[in-house]
Parts: sequence; structure tokens; C-alpha cells
Amino acid sequence: MNQREKAIFRVTFIGSIVNVALVLLKLISGIWGRSSALVADGVHSLTDFITDVIVLVFVKLSGKPRDKVHSYGHGKFETLATLIIGVFLTVAGIGLMVSGVRKIISSLNGEMLPEPTWLAFAVAAASIVVKEILYRYTVKVGRKVNSDATIANAWHHRSDAISSLGTMAGIGGAILLGDDWRILDPLAAVLVSIFIIKSGYDIIRPAINELLEGALPEKQTAEISELIGTVNGVKGFHNLRTRKIGNAIAVDVHVKMDGKLLLEEAHDIATLVEERIRDRFGKESIVNIHMEPLKQ
Repeated sequence: MNQREKAIFRVTFIGSIVNVALVLLKLISGIWGRSSALVADGVHSLTDFITDVIVLVFVKLSGKPRDKVHSYGHGKFETLATLIIGVFLTVAGIGLMVSGVRKIISSLNGEMLPEPTWLAFAVAAASIVVKEILYRYTVKVGRKVNSDATIANAWHHRSDAISSLGTMAGIGGAILLGDDWRILDPLAAVLVSIFIIKSGYDIIRPAINELLEGALPEKQTAEISELIGTVNGVKGFHNLRTRKIGNAIAVDVHVKMDGKLLLEEAHDIATLVEERIRDRFGKESIVNIHMEPLKQ
């Protein structure tokens, strides 16, 4: 296991331990504290634990070297993990929304919802602090090792913190404002679920783009073009194609050179182009250069 994998494993393992504790605490306190919002929040924390397991498994797979079956490496396994995290996040948000809407409808139809207790409020407040700390720690590691799956998992922690914030507000309102305001408990869950669904979508969209061989963002493509154009001996280039493979990028380009150059000289120029790209985007970058003589 290399240093990158160790860092991802460490932060994800810590997160999974915290998530298990929060799941148990929220579910038990939600039942004892008569808060449907906290129970739903506990289910959301359960999805955090599930995604932790997914990251641990898929990042290990993505770190495997190239083989005969996967000639470009196993980086897309990490992308698949990111996609699964996004789907879990979206499903969790939809589940919270459906549960909250049902409670709201029941309340509007005259059903008296149970009054939450201060125990539920305290657990929701503690969850906000713990999950925000976990988010900041995880996203810092994810950015340092350039892991989309780890960053996606960090946002899952942040969504749980915001979910608990809405839960705490709903519980507090239901306790302090009287019987007529107990509807705030499920209403908070519905409002938070909208954010969770949006977060899931923001994670799913780029993962799908990568799995469907979408090009790199325009800014990165322009930067690659500039790097190629500044190499001495490059007279022009075309047919630039880019994509992402896990935490690495892949670049294919046709580079024009003086047709009178010796093969060794042309090869040196092509090698310099590769080095420029790898120096900027990482040594794992895959660069394929087709050399063409410049037509006079």
C-alpha cells in the first residue's frame, strides 16, 4: 500500500468509526427522544458508514498496477466509488424528504405529532460539531492526495452536519414553540433533504462524465495546450484529446515538427512535451504523442 492509499485508508477508517457511533447514538436518542427527524438523520449517518466501506474497497482496487485486462490502470474504480457515493447521498435525501412529507401531511390532517425531548436536541447539536470536524479533516486529505472519492466522502460528512443542523432547529422549535409547532420537526427534515439531493447530484454529474470519457474541464485543456505550444521545436499541434482516469489524466495529441529532424531529435521534443504535462498534472499522467512533419 503506497502513501496515497494509506492516507485515504486512514481518514476513511476514522470516519467509519465515528459514523458507527453516530448511527447508534442518533437512532437510540431519536427513539427515546421522540424525534422522527433525528431517526431520519441517523439513517443518513448510516449511509455515511456505507460509503466509507465503499471508499475503502474501491480505492484499494484503484491503486493496483496496470495489467493485461486494464491497460490504463484501475483508476476508474475510484470514479465508480465516487458515483456510488453520489447515488447513496441522493437516495438518502429522497428518503428523508418522503418521510418528512408524510409526517407533515399527518400533522395537517390533525394528527398530534410527538414532542421531541432535549436529549434529541443535544445529540443533534453534538453531531453538527463532530461531522464538521470530520468534513474538514477528510476534505483536506482528499485534496492533498487528489482523490475525488475521498472529497466526495467529505461532502457526505458535511451534508450530515447540515442535516443535523436542520434537525436541531426543527427539534428546538418543536420544543420551545408549543404543540402547534411540532410540525417543524419533519419540516426541517424536508428542507435539509433538498440540500442533500443537490449534493448528491453535484457528485454524480462529474463522475458520470468521467465514466463516459468526457473531456477535461476547458481550463485544464487550455493549460495543456499552452504547455505543448511553449515547448521548443513544436511547430503546431492538433487533434488534442483529454480525459480523466481516476486521479490521473490522459492526453492524446498530434504534434507537428520540422520534417528534416532526425528521429532521435523529434523523440526528444516529444519527451519534453510529456515531461511538461507530467510536471504539471502528476507523474501518473498518461501522455500519447503522435509526431507529424510540418508541411512546407
